[in-house]
Amino acid sequence: MLRFAAALIAIFAVAPATAQAFQKLTEKSNFVQAVQDKELTRMGIGLDVTPDGKIIGRAFGRDVRGNWTWQDGYFCRDLYWGKRDLGYNCQEVKLHGETIRFTSDKGTGQFADLTLR
Repeated sequence: MLRFAAALIAIFAVAPATAQAFQKLTEKSNFVQAVQDKELTRMGIGLDVTPDGKIIGRAFGRDVRGNWTWQDGYFCRDLYWGKRDLGYNCQEVKLHGETIRFTSDKGTGQFADLTLR
């Protein structure tokens, strides 16, 4: 459970991928364009990140909800997984095709790759 909770802090599960192919998103408009009308998925996870600053979905049988803003080139979010408050974190966002990568702590922490569907 401890490892699982740590992975959720980054957004959710850590996944391997090549960093060279990813392009960093620094503008809110590029991020919104990438996620608008798409579900962010990974085994057991389905999230909607809406242009108006909401995060809604489910992960591993629990509701996920939160809010996000774009600050100084980073995706900053407050997030709840069920009743568990995962707190506030600003994350670097990178994109490669249909894969979006969130790296916690402004790009210095754990990363999570999700598929845009």
